[in-house]
Amino acid sequence: MQRQVTVPSLFNLKGRIAFVSGARGHLGAAMAIALAEAGAHVIVNGRKKAQTEAFARGLGEKGLMAEPAPFNVADIPAMRAFFAARPRLDILVNNAVAMEVKSFSALEPEDFAATYASQVTAGFEAVRAALPALEAAAEAAGEASVINVASMYAAVAPDARLYADPGGQSPFHYGPAKAALLQLTRHLAAELGPKRIRVNALVPGPFPKAPDEAFGERLAGRTMLRRLGRPEEIGGPLLFLASPAASFVTGSTLTVDGGWTAW
Repeated sequence: MQRQVTVPSLFNLKGRIAFVSGARGHLGAAMAIALAEAGAHVIVNGRKKAQTEAFARGLGEKGLMAEPAPFNVADIPAMRAFFAARPRLDILVNNAVAMEVKSFSALEPEDFAATYASQVTAGFEAVRAALPALEAAAEAAGEASVINVASMYAAVAPDARLYADPGGQSPFHYGPAKAALLQLTRHLAAELGPKRIRVNALVPGPFPKAPDEAFGERLAGRTMLRRLGRPEEIGGPLLFLASPAASFVTGSTLTVDGGWTAW
């Protein structure tokens, strides 16, 4: 007889261990909170030690389970050492990105290399370094989940007409790196599917941090819902991909952009 499950149990992450890189960021914090509120023990990663520890401590003060992991995911030896010491990891969220915003004329090859390294290379190396821990989770819980956080600019170009200063649009080294992350997601899903490790991409749209009113209205006008995303609205889609609710979902992209890219 097939085991019956309830809808709430599909989203319950009690007993699961999650790692979120870039966890202090605008959306990273919302992701970490969503996972913790669903019952997961969340490892919050960030480059700055004091701030990362303070964020984890704040979650703990709210009754959530969290611990800090202050290191740069682009530091491959440090990342390998960290994951080598973890016996189990159920959820890996590759969210961090290192990028210096520059105009078209100011960009250098090194800028592309650094952004690609923090997204694609670090994402791949995180999965490979964490693989024994992910396999242990899959053995214990029946599955593990990797979520790569991309962007709508992996699929479409930024519209310079929305910006008061066209040079302030999403820079040229960001979207291409995010697009490569989507293809990495598909390759990893194919490689790790037999190990019961699901790999998917979360694709946020316009979630700007404190935009001025006029700019915010122009951005909102590009979405089908005529508004901007709120950070807490990334939590539900992330939780879906992280949880047993998405047990037959891998190699996919989940777009959370208010309909921006569906026009």
